[in-house]
Amino acid sequence: MSTNTSKLLAVAVPRTVAVVRAVADDQLDLPTPCPDFTVRLLLGHLYDVVVNFQALAARREVDWSTKTDHLTPGWRDGFAAEADRLVEAWADPAAEEGVSPGMGLPQSTVGLMGPFDLTVHGWDLARATGLPYEPAAEVVAAGHHLMDEMGPMGRQMGAFGPEVPTGPGCTELDRLLGRAGRDPDWSA
Repeated sequence: MSTNTSKLLAVAVPRTVAVVRAVADDQLDLPTPCPDFTVRLLLGHLYDVVVNFQALAARREVDWSTKTDHLTPGWRDGFAAEADRLVEAWADPAAEEGVSPGMGLPQSTVGLMGPFDLTVHGWDLARATGLPYEPAAEVVAAGHHLMDEMGPMGRQMGAFGPEVPTGPGCTELDRLLGRAGRDPDWSA
């Protein structure tokens, strides 16, 4: 079976996993477009995203404040395996039904946060490390839908930075990044 979320994750995961696998050990301390995160810290956050969103699919509460060093031997393969489990977790139609007990949001909205995070943070990592990254158009479109729904609240909660204006000739990805508080022209 599959759901809208699992279909989006199925195209977002391989693109982000490719970037994660290509990050070199000597790049872990580089800055990223995500304020206050080095590559190492952002990789740890992304690992938390793929694990915690598995729990959210099962309507379990998660503690985002817990910080675990995920960059232990085999971390690239571990991330890929957890990301695959994330796709599986959201393939159950029940995962998108009802309201998330911990977040008080529709599960379908919570589900969109996973591919959104993978896409924006995949771009963050790629930009920080000079790696190529091309997200799927359908994931970018879903990200815009999420920002339409959650952007103001996310900004109030500190999940997104202040919106960065983008020009009329920008790509849909650049526009999404700007809406999420990223400068699409960021460089280290």
